Amino acid sequence: MDPNSVKSTLSNLAFGNVMAAAARDYQKELLAHEKGQASSSVNEEVDLDELMDDPELEKLHADRIAALKKEAEKRQELKMQGHGEYREITEADFLGEVTGSEKVVCHFYHREFYRCKIMDKHLKSLAPRHFKTKFIKLDAENAPFFITKLGIKTLPCVILFRKGVATDRLVGFQDLGGKDDFATRTLESFLVK
Repeated sequence: MDPNSVKSTLSNLAFGNVMAAAARDYQKELLAHEKGQASSSVNEEVDLDELMDDPELEKLHADRIAALKKEAEKRQELKMQGHGEYREITEADFLGEVTGSEKVVCHFYHREFYRCKIMDKHLKSLAPRHFKTKFIKLDAENAPFFITKLGIKTLPCVILFRKGVATDRLVGFQDLGGKDDFATRTLESFLVK
């Protein structure tokens, strides 16, 4: 008997056994998958039928609709207070605007300063995204009392108010990288923290 032919025969037998085992495993997987699909479709039909008249589900649905209505009313109320937009106010309106909302971002600016215009652009894009915060701006030339009272010496100056109290401030662009081409996301991160 030739040793190469024995080796070849054993190799063929081993390969055949491996292929047979792989075919059995594949067949088992197919059967398990078909059983899973059949049982899940039966369960879905039964579950859907049972859920149609479920009083708990109806209560959850009613509660969710009530919550959505309440949220819509709150959003409308905030919109009436000036939330969701970036707008200019006067010195006479300042106290009412700042104390009238829980969170307020106020930009003190000068019409001729280039960096104030950059800050305007970024705050204008952030206002609609952060609806719970009011975004306003006040011309520093027309608000000498509050400029003195808040100790504003450099423009642009953005002051954050919480319940009418100044909690933080951003003076110039130092905290935003010091350059004019900072990303809106950088300003947003500063304001959120």
